[in-house]
Amino acid sequence: MTEGGCDCGAVRYRVESAPLIVHACHCRWCQRETGSAFALNAMIEAERVVLLAGEPELVRTPSASGRGQMIARCAICRIAVWSSYAGAGPLLRFVRVGTLDDPDALRPDVHIFTASKQPWVMLPENAQVFREYYRREEVWSPDALARYAALRPAITAWKAAQ
Repeated sequence: MTEGGCDCGAVRYRVESAPLIVHACHCRWCQRETGSAFALNAMIEAERVVLLAGEPELVRTPSASGRGQMIARCAICRIAVWSSYAGAGPLLRFVRVGTLDDPDALRPDVHIFTASKQPWVMLPENAQVFREYYRREEVWSPDALARYAALRPAITAWKAAQ
């Protein structure tokens, strides 16, 4: 378990298990949204992220898929603590690793959308690198695949309700 939060401390959360996977996303959308070279997101089931203080404001933003995303931001300092995408909606969270109290604890498992990576970013030699996205079954651990499979019925039900 690890904790994190925004800059001002109004929003605090605890991540109760290891994430499914940690993405370093180099797409232009993530570059623009973060104002940086990439976004570092720990993908995890929403039920494993416990809100300890505050209530983040959900801000709908566009995405490359055209279906948008919801970014959870502190209403005071405006820091993004996680986001959810249309694929699984509120059932999966992409926790911003930089908002963890110990961001060093989660390094990227994969680098995605490296076709638009900034040319000065050097990736580690042994990194899993994908020009675009990847096939989950070929990359995720067996445990992460099982956890995701357990979440699939809820995702299907959520999509049907939309």
